This record gives sequence, structure tokens and C-alpha cells, in this order.
Amino acid sequence: MSRRAIVLTISAVTILGFAAAAMLYKGASAPQEAPAVIQSASALVRFHSPTLGPINAPVTIVEFFDPSCESCRAFFPYLKQIMAKYPNDVRIVVRYVLLHKGSEEAVRLLESARMQGLYEPVLEAVLNAQPQWHDDPKALKAWEAAQAVGLNVEKARETMNSARIDQILAQDAEDVKTVGVQGTPTFFVNGKPLTQFGPEPLLELVQSEMQKAQ
Repeated sequence: MSRRAIVLTISAVTILGFAAAAMLYKGASAPQEAPAVIQSASALVRFHSPTLGPINAPVTIVEFFDPSCESCRAFFPYLKQIMAKYPNDVRIVVRYVLLHKGSEEAVRLLESARMQGLYEPVLEAVLNAQPQWHDDPKALKAWEAAQAVGLNVEKARETMNSARIDQILAQDAEDVKTVGVQGTPTFFVNGKPLTQFGPEPLLELVQSEMQKAQ
């Protein structure tokens, strides 16, 4: 083979390699659609799951959620809009998926805040501050944001490694595998997967389930 042919061959292989890597990166970083089939409906909602909205709401949105996930942060305002539009008809159930360095620390913070009755304000504060602590294993800016909305940090740090929170993380990790969640955020509405990702498809699925409940 001539020198020129060898160079052309190496160049072609290099270009293909970059293209393949780009496709893998794009697939890994994109928000994930829900699995087409739920292996176990009971794995969607557990008694320990944090709930936002009325417990007896006819429509339940289950979000498999990572507080370090940028897409979860971007989606949060849309969830608030849906709840504001249908305050008596929609509840959100939060399930945890730990995908980043700071995820477990942030989840333990959130669960400690729940013990203090501050889950919602701390969740919002932590998400608003996410760009400052994203992928920080200690999530220091998340703690600061939580303290600013009233969290007793000293007490929270005493409870964050409790057996109760350990059990929540273990059960959620098991359910993530059972349901087949591949990324965050992943949504289910009344047990039905959101097969087309986006705020509008989610709202349409919620409204469809509300009509069925009437």
C-alpha cells in the first residue's frame, strides 16, 4: 500500500471514530423517554416516596429524578405550572436516581429537609443553585441554598446518614432497575410512560388522564 493510501485510510478511520463518539455522547446526554413496558407497577410508587400535591389527586405523575440532573432542573418549572393549573387534581411522586458525583449528597440533604417539613422549599432552592454545586461530591452550595430557606443544617447533617434514608436510597435503586429507567428525568402518569419527551406531551398525558377520571 502506498504512503498516500495509508494516510487516507488512517484519516477515514479517525473521522469515523469521532462520529461514533459524538453519537454516543449525544445519546448519553439526552433526556430519556420512559420504558415502553412497566415490569412492575408497584415499583413506581412506594410509601416512603416524597409527594407534592394532594395525596388523593386523580392524576399521579411519577418522576424518576436526580437533583444533579440539568434536565430535571430545566423541567421543574413546567411541573410547577401543571400543579398550579390543576392544584386539586395532580400530585407528583419523586423517585431518586443517582447518576452524578453530588447526587447522593443532595438526596440525603433533601430527605433530611423532609424530616424537618421543608422538602418543597429546599428542593426548589437546591435546584435553583444547581449550577453552583453540580457534580460537587459534597454539594456545598446546595447546603448553603437549603440553609437560606430555613433548613437546620446541623440537625440535617445528623440525620442524613440515618438507616431510614439508607433504606429509601436502596429501595429506589432497586426500583430503578425493575422499571428499567435509563436516565433522568423519566416520567409516568397514572402508571403510563411518557413516550414522547417534553412539557407539551406531559401536559397532554395529564389532561388525558384527568378526562378519564371525570
